[in-house]
Amino acid sequence: MRIERPIDNLPLEEYLNLEAEMVRSVAEPTLFTWVVPPTVIYGRHQVREQEVNDAYCAAHGVRVVQRQSGGGCVYADEGNLMVSYVSPSTHAQEVFDEFLTLLSAALSRMGYEAVTTAHNDILVSDRKVAGTACYTAPTGTVVHACMLYDVNLEALEQAITPSAAKLEKHAVASVRQRVRNLRDIRDLGGIETFRRLIEKQITKCQNK
Repeated sequence: MRIERPIDNLPLEEYLNLEAEMVRSVAEPTLFTWVVPPTVIYGRHQVREQEVNDAYCAAHGVRVVQRQSGGGCVYADEGNLMVSYVSPSTHAQEVFDEFLTLLSAALSRMGYEAVTTAHNDILVSDRKVAGTACYTAPTGTVVHACMLYDVNLEALEQAITPSAAKLEKHAVASVRQRVRNLRDIRDLGGIETFRRLIEKQITKCQNK
């Protein structure tokens, strides 16, 4: 597996474009991590007006972007680590499962008791710490994860607006009750330290 490090704090669309370019010619599984300014990212099949608090985002300088993959609406900022996994395989479910296994195993090696769910989330202590999504191109598959390490949870709660039915399904009253920062569970230092550790552990798990 190859690891790449693009420039940080670019507009999120540039990272999505990088994924799209990479999957057209990827020869081996490739991992890259990235960090963005405050941004809401909603899924391919979602309706923006139903998922995003546009008034809050406009007032607080939070960008709003739609991605090509499916899945739910997420908030990311400089305390969030985005992880992309690009594979030449077009067997999407196999790639998805491989990535989830690698990511949860890496977190467990770092001292977090991580488990995956049927909804492709990663939980630690029954709280969501990462959401994932994927899409397949004719030449490969892209999987990406949004990992909460030291995210502004107040901004997260204000910026996205899941339906009451979705919250009820997870038996919580708010988004904030459902998620948790990894740093609050085990503090490994700043986001860059966490980033280096997760890259190292994913590589070790992939080479086992």
